[in-house]
Parts: sequence; C-alpha cells; structure tokens
Amino acid sequence: MRQLSGMDNLFLQLEHGNQYMHVASFGIYDPSTAPGGKVRFKDILKFFESRLDLSPVFRRRLVTVPMALDRPYWIEDADVDVEFHVRHIALPHPGDWRQLCIQIARIHSRPLDRSKPLWEAYVIEGLDNIPGIPSGSFAFYTKFHHATIDGESGAVLLQAIHSVSPEADDEDLPRRARVQDRDPSQVELYTRALVNTLQRAPRAASFSVKTAARLAGIGAGYMGQVKQMLQEAGLPTVETIRSKLRRPPVTRFSAKVSAHRVVEVVGLPMAEIKQVRQRIEGATINDVFMTTVGGALNLYLGAKDELPDRTMTAQVPMTLRGENKGGDHGNQVGVAVMPLHTEIADPIARLHAIQEGARKAKMMVAVVGKDLAKNIYDLLPAVASEIFTTRVMVPTMNIVVSNVRGPDVPMYLAGAQMIAFAPVSIPMNGLGLNVTGFSYHGTLWICAVACRDMMPDPAFFADCLRSSFARLVAAAADSGHEIPSAKVAAPARPTREAAAQSKARGQAAAKSKVRGEATTRSKARAARRKQGGRRRTA
Repeated sequence: MRQLSGMDNLFLQLEHGNQYMHVASFGIYDPSTAPGGKVRFKDILKFFESRLDLSPVFRRRLVTVPMALDRPYWIEDADVDVEFHVRHIALPHPGDWRQLCIQIARIHSRPLDRSKPLWEAYVIEGLDNIPGIPSGSFAFYTKFHHATIDGESGAVLLQAIHSVSPEADDEDLPRRARVQDRDPSQVELYTRALVNTLQRAPRAASFSVKTAARLAGIGAGYMGQVKQMLQEAGLPTVETIRSKLRRPPVTRFSAKVSAHRVVEVVGLPMAEIKQVRQRIEGATINDVFMTTVGGALNLYLGAKDELPDRTMTAQVPMTLRGENKGGDHGNQVGVAVMPLHTEIADPIARLHAIQEGARKAKMMVAVVGKDLAKNIYDLLPAVASEIFTTRVMVPTMNIVVSNVRGPDVPMYLAGAQMIAFAPVSIPMNGLGLNVTGFSYHGTLWICAVACRDMMPDPAFFADCLRSSFARLVAAAADSGHEIPSAKVAAPARPTREAAAQSKARGQAAAKSKVRGEATTRSKARAARRKQGGRRRTA
C-alpha cells in the first residue's frame, strides 16, 4: 500500500464537472509485419497480459480516506480482468482519418472508473481509408489517469508494453512479484491520517520559512543575490514583477471546458526539425516545436480575427526525474510559464523571441526551484492545492504545451509495427487547448486536444500547424546559415585506456598516411620515367 503524493492527488482533486484528468495515447499498427501477416484480438490480449507485471500501475486501485481527511492510497490487486480493461471496437465504413479522430475524441471524453485500476485500452479496427496507412491496419488507444503517470514515465511505459522486434520473446521479460494488498480498515486509515498530519506540520513550517526567504526576500544578503541573478539574466526584479504583473490575454481557450473533446494529429519529420535547429544558432528542438505551435495559433486565431496583440503563454511541464525516467515515484514534474509569441508573424523572429523567453524562464526557475510546485502540493491540503492551481497558476497561462522524447527505433505490438503515434493529453478549465509533441522513429507527432466548443474545426488547426512549420523551414533555409558539418566532441576527461587507444589509432593512421604518400610518390616517379622513355624512343 502506497500513499499518493500531493501532485498525484491534485489530479484526482481537479477531476469534476467536465474536467477529466486522464492522459492517453494511440498508435497505428501495420499487422503485415506480424508472424503470419495478421494479428487477432486474442493475440493482442495475450501480448498485453504478458506485460502487466512490468509496471505496478496496471494492478493498482484507489482506496480513499473517509471524509477526505488525508490523501488516498494505492493498493495492488493480484488479479486484473484484462478483458474488462481492453476493449474491441471498429470504425464504420469507410474508416477514414476523420472517423478515427472522432472515435478517439469520444473515448477520451469519458472518465475512468475509480473502482477499478485506473486504465483502459481499445483496439480499433477498420482503418481502411487513411492515406499513407496500409489497409487493414488497427489503432491501439490506451488511457491512464494522470494520478498514475506523467509524460516521462508514460514514455517508459509505452516501451514496456511493446517489443523491439516482431518476434517478441516474453520469457526474457523482467517480472514483478504479484502482491495482493488487503483493504485497510477505517480505523487504520484514520490513524494514518492523524500521523501524516502531525508529520506534515514541521515540514510545512520549514518549507514556509525557506520559501519565504526565496520569494519574499527574507535576509538582505540572499535578496541581493536574487536581484543580481535577475539583473544578469535581464529579468525584472521581484518588486518589478509585483508592480507590473499582468495576466495573459483572454482567448477562446480561457473558458470552462464542455463535456466534448476534439483530437487532431500532425507528423513532422525530425530531419527537417534538426535542420532548422542547425541553421539557427543556439536553437533546440523544443524551441522549434514551441515556435511551430506559436505560429499555428497566430494563423488560427488570425483567421478568426481573434489574435491578441500581445503574446499568449503556455504551461510547460518540466520533468524532475533526471536520468531515471521510470521508477515508481508518481508524478515528478515541475511547471514553467513560457511565452509563445503568437503576436509575431515572422517565424525566425518568433523563434528568437521564444529562445529569449525560454532563457529567462529557466533563470527564474533556477531562482525559485523547479520543484517548488511539487513541494507546495506535497504540503498543502487537497482543497488548498486545487485553489492554488485554479486561482493562482492557471490564470497566468493560456494553453498547455509539452514535448516528450520517445523511442528512436520501431516498436511492435503482438508483431504489428507501430507506424504512427499520438499523445492525447488534457484540456481543462481555463486551458482549453493542449498541444503535446512526442518523437518516435524519425517523426515528431503533435497532437492537439481541445474542448469541442472552443475548437470546432480541429482539421483547420492541423493545417495551421503544418503551414507554420513549413514557413519556419523555408525561413531557416533562406536565412543564409549553412548547416554545419558533424561535430566530433572530444571527451572532457579521457581515460588512460581511451587516450592510449586514441594514440594508437593516430599512430596507425599516420603510418598508413605515410605509406600511402610513399606509394603515391613511387607511382609518380615510375610514371615520369616511363613517359621520359617514350619521348627518347620518339
């Protein structure tokens, strides 16, 4: 039995009305790569069931504390009804792209059953009329509550439920011992709640003092350091922020969400994204992604005469996981607010402005700590956490933009190769549009999820994403900056073995070069002697 963290619990607390806090993804699979050239539903069930022990999230269900006196707990079930969680449906004829997106949006508009482990999956057949997708392909949609996973752990989980070859060898998979937790009694839950409350109080006091010192400037020496950091970064001081803080412009995405969702997906070649990054000094893949999203909003809202004259802002999640992307640690994310510079039409100027905004945001995060929000949620009661989110954080943002790196190699489900992928995330009240990118096997797949009332024309927004990226690629190509040749970076501190190997390779190369030059000179002298002999004979 394990208690949810403050941030895990927040995602449960925020789920009410039309606001559903689950994240999902769907892949499209070509069954022709499977042994025998086809995949049956029972093959997918068997393949999926063989991987349920790779992550605890598949067997966990919630146990709530009476009267919400404390955060809920996860308990594990030894047996999971796979056929309840994995469903089988099909698109109606003709099975085109629009029908698939509508079906995904409908499923995504339904909350999860909290009496069961918080996940569902759907096998969707009938994808027979989608350009670029082989007829007979199927989609596999998986949905998890955000209380169970974040973006990075979701990427690890994606790889766990796939194989890297059509002929998967399930015998070599690492296994977790199955545990059957008992349901705790109410007396035990009350006792735990009391103990946790007493333990949380001194931690809250310590955190409050430290946070006050960082944010309100307790201690002149510390505040001087903060001011110096802000000034060196070109950032306003705390006093300036307090006096000039402005909320972002109100847009069509600022209202409460309805019960209905729309979903649209665009794939951008990673090769072209990397070309833009190489042509623009200091640019990152995330800069290119953010610039593309900002340009799409410029085109979309501009076409409706709703483009604000100042920048829209995005909530940008930041992982706190470090090198360990998996692990059973719940949500490990921080939050930054970054400008999208939707008011700038020129793509290169927008990219440079986003680079500057990202630099300032990173400096601000360095001052307050990127785990600030996580620490706050771990200490605040659930009701206070929701109020802090909805009344303090959300009003500073317009949409959610996230980018996760996925696998660079093909993935297989029951032998069928995944040929397309889409991360389907959460629109919420005040943040009615969520744009998430996920890279897979040479393509950055961008999925826009929105309230249907706010974005009744998702296909047009997809066109805006494609047009924004095409303009950025063209502008980068016209910038006059050549793509630099591949850089070979020497290690900062080579080991003795590596140095010896490098020296041996250098000596061998030098000897080879000398031998090659000697051979070339010898051949040249022989050619001159032969040519001279011909002249004398003539």
